[in-house]
Amino acid sequence: MVIETRPATAFDDVAAMVGPKRPDANVCWCLSYRIPSKENLSLRGSARGERVKSLVRSDPPPGVLAYDGDTVVGWAAVAPRADTTFARNRKIPHVDDRPVWSVWCIRVRPGHRGEGISHRLLAGAVAFARDQGAPVVEGYPVDNAGAKVDLTMAYVGTRRLFEKAGFVKAADTTSVLATFPRVLMRLELR
Repeated sequence: MVIETRPATAFDDVAAMVGPKRPDANVCWCLSYRIPSKENLSLRGSARGERVKSLVRSDPPPGVLAYDGDTVVGWAAVAPRADTTFARNRKIPHVDDRPVWSVWCIRVRPGHRGEGISHRLLAGAVAFARDQGAPVVEGYPVDNAGAKVDLTMAYVGTRRLFEKAGFVKAADTTSVLATFPRVLMRLELR
């Protein structure tokens, strides 16, 4: 299996990875960290998908997709931290004032888990950020010390996943997800 990552410019493929089964359902659509909280809370049903469609059309697009041939099998959200709610998040510290990019959501399609796709997605997100001129990429995974993480909360990744990609712990956070503390991991790109 050869997994290829590409910028998330195909709305239908983004929808297949983060959208609901019913277009009118109120699911995350990977918007909760991407847009201001007030806007996120105001969007309902199909308006959420329309907002994602506008992000997919933007430059840069809101993340990367992983493909096995023509089949989309994964998603990773990556954007400048300044363009996310992490810019104002009080639980996740700022290490410095450099224009870092954030990776905050990694999803692998059911039936394709356990095949290393999350590693390819993280590598693809880093490459995308590098191509956009990012000097540093951050992630905010759980520090689960090898314990099992519930799939619904595994979207932030694990410290081990980020360490395998060359990231190093830059700071503790006061954020907790599914009882696990989150850490700020960084990868210098230049």
